[in-house]
Amino acid sequence: MLKVNPVHKRIRPFNTKITYPEQKLDNDLCQAVVARGTLVFLRGQVSQDLETRASLHTGDAAQQTEKTMANIKMLLDEAGSDLTHICRIVVYLTDIRHREAVYQTMGRWLKGVFPVSTGLVITALARPEWLVEIEATAVIPE
Repeated sequence: MLKVNPVHKRIRPFNTKITYPEQKLDNDLCQAVVARGTLVFLRGQVSQDLETRASLHTGDAAQQTEKTMANIKMLLDEAGSDLTHICRIVVYLTDIRHREAVYQTMGRWLKGVFPVSTGLVITALARPEWLVEIEATAVIPE
């Protein structure tokens, strides 16, 4: 078994057996990692309640993005950072027709931040009801 490096702080660790019981997985993951005390790597966030794992806002890309960004904000706060310290985002869409609603919603959360951004249209996400997933990398201010 691999020993986890204590230099890096893991935020909200979980095992995929609980999160995705229908997929017969057994992976130890977490929602965010604070590396060397200054970098925060967030797992791709979706419209999911992080306490109950329930999917929210099925069929509504804008509302899914609203919850996704709220999750990102919450996780950055827990890591000792905030939205203004996001350096990079990656947006995954399951349908290009959702781009405008997703980017308008995300843009309100990131107004004035100016992160680098990559957007991808993909076939599917881990659950069929998810339309958008956003991952972020941020720093913790000195």
